[in-house]
This record gives sequence, structure tokens and C-alpha cells, in this order.
Amino acid sequence: MKNKINSPFIISILIPLAVGSISALLSGNMSQYSTLNRPAFSPPALVFPIVWTILYILMGISSYLVYKTDDPQKSKALRIYILQLVFNFFWSILFFGFSQYLLAFFWLLILILLIIIMIYRFYQVSPLAAYLQIPHLFWCLFAAYLNFMIFLMN
Repeated sequence: MKNKINSPFIISILIPLAVGSISALLSGNMSQYSTLNRPAFSPPALVFPIVWTILYILMGISSYLVYKTDDPQKSKALRIYILQLVFNFFWSILFFGFSQYLLAFFWLLILILLIIIMIYRFYQVSPLAAYLQIPHLFWCLFAAYLNFMIFLMN
């Protein structure tokens, strides 16, 4: 019996990983993070790529769970997913690439709103897909705190 490769599943995981990787590449020198004045709860720079890789994998699995359903609401849910990926893509470019900390903060607030809408839409199609997005929401809330504090401190 041959192993059957599930291409949509793999593609679903690769899409957010590619979005994150390209965004990081275009953001330029992210090592500037260590030179910024940061709040007390700031994790070391090494934590971010690890956390984001996990979050992107969870996003991919989540989007696949929605994609594979026959639910008529899945296209609305996936459109919000794509839109939040676009906002996710540009946040690090605004923050790291252009050092636009306040603009990046407001951009992140919109991203958080999109994630909440996405979780709601995903829940209508696949509750598990929605639950897999909750770590993403919490991380972005934490990122908003860091972003705003960095804006204030720099």
C-alpha cells in the first residue's frame, strides 16, 4: 500500500510559512529588535521565529480543515483568512523594515480584529479550525502590547 500525499494539506501549511518567510526577508534586519528599548516582558529575539513557525503551521492546519469541508460558508471564512495573512505579512515590514511603530500598532489592531472575525467564521465551519487559531490571537494581543510599549519607549 502506497502512502498517499495530501497535497492540499501540505499546500495549506506551506502558504502561511511562505508568507511569514517572505515577510521576514523583506523586513530587513530584524536584529534591530535587540537594540530597541523594550518592556520588561519582552522575550528574546530567538523566541519569535520559533513561535511564528508554530503559529503558521497551526494556521495552515486550521485553513485546511475549513478548506476540506463542504460547508457553503467556507469561502467567506477563507477570504477572511487570506485577508488576515495579508495584514500579517505587512506588519513586520512596517515594524522592522520601516520602523513605523505607531502605524504598525494600528495595523496590528486591525489584524487582531480580522483574526477574531476569522475565528468566528472558522467556528461556523469547523470548531477545531477555530480553536487552532486561538494561540495566534493571543500571540498577536501580546505583540500589540510589545509594539505599543516599544513605540512609547523609543
